Amino acid sequence: MMTLPSSARLSVGVIGAGRVGAVLAARLRAAGHTVTAAAGESDASRQRAAALLPGVPLLKPSAVARACDLLLLTVPDDMLPNVVRVLVDSGAVREGQYVVHTSGRHGLAVLEPAAAAGARPVALHPAMTFTGTAVDLDRLDGCVFGLTAGPADRGLAQQLVADLGGRPTWVPEEMRTLYHAGLAHGANHLVTLVSEAMGLLAAAGSDDPAGTLRPLLQAALDNALADGDAALTGPIVRGDVQTVAAHLDDIAANQPDTIPSYVAMARATLDRAVTDGRVLPIRAARIKALLDGATALHDRPAAPGTVAHAVER
Repeated sequence: MMTLPSSARLSVGVIGAGRVGAVLAARLRAAGHTVTAAAGESDASRQRAAALLPGVPLLKPSAVARACDLLLLTVPDDMLPNVVRVLVDSGAVREGQYVVHTSGRHGLAVLEPAAAAGARPVALHPAMTFTGTAVDLDRLDGCVFGLTAGPADRGLAQQLVADLGGRPTWVPEEMRTLYHAGLAHGANHLVTLVSEAMGLLAAAGSDDPAGTLRPLLQAALDNALADGDAALTGPIVRGDVQTVAAHLDDIAANQPDTIPSYVAMARATLDRAVTDGRVLPIRAARIKALLDGATALHDRPAAPGTVAHAVER
């Protein structure tokens, strides 16, 4: 079995020099590890490697795997099983080598071919969004990493997180997908939500939608993280039927593509507000009828006032 050097002197190879891979490899390099090689085929990957990993050669994936003690796989989730299988079948994965992937969805099962070849598998997922630039390096400080590893490899996994400046949280193998869904629902859908909100403000004439939203969203996020549903404010929680109707009319007239997401989030908010008793059932029923009507009308634009009229009839 290959004898690994201490964790402070691991040789690291990264396959997938994308937004995540180049940044993590650069941070490990700064912590004292040696990045021996990277693989990345796109022009963007090559540019990132040149900026964040100067002097590191770009090689074929199998050559990268053969040149390191710790193989970091930062490829898209759906590509990961095939990448692992090809590397193992080519003989590039060795006994005792650490094979670490950064997928949120996958745990150790996807690395089973590598484990069967004698490698030591670790799932290490940063709960962070990446730009693929030097800006991300400082953002890793305090970042939580979702870890899954066997008992013998937990120490190494925790040391890697410490070297990256992060904090570990252990995720059971069978809960990896749910863990990832929570992060994606919170972060990815937040980007869509904020982009749509900026679109509404721009349509309303705001000359600085981002600046208008920033303090409001920062306060809302802080309150939600601290207090959960108790932080909810706004027309749904107040049961302001006419305000919701007016929102739907103006959105339909000016930014109709935002109707489905507004309705979906309003329904979810309404359900939570009804459950904790902040919205009376009669008002909740009227708001639900509005939302149902807006969904039905979405594919056939209605004149302004249609939704508001529906709630009064």
